[in-house]
Amino acid sequence: ELSKILEEKWGVSAAAPVAAAAAPAAGGEAAEVKDEFDVVLVSFGEKKINVIKEVRAITALGLKEAKELVEGAPKVVKEAASKTEAEEVKAKLEAAGATVELK
Repeated sequence: ELSKILEEKWGVSAAAPVAAAAAPAAGGEAAEVKDEFDVVLVSFGEKKINVIKEVRAITALGLKEAKELVEGAPKVVKEAASKTEAEEVKAKLEAAGATVELK
């Protein structure tokens, strides 16, 4: 029951570690046909407040949660986003002063 609540509220999955362990078995094919990306906040730069505002807008987190995510960089901001969505999120965060990677 707790895992269901966590999955609904935070968008995490109890099955993620199992899926992540199975993913490397796919080999080179998965690397070529990648259509889902994780947007990773590497650092927030000098404009932490602007980055926190963008993270809140992107993730719908509260102020405290967004601040913790930004200060805990590197962290995943958006998981399993399409290429266009990931590029948009990356552009917004970089415009706010953050360093971002797509994985």
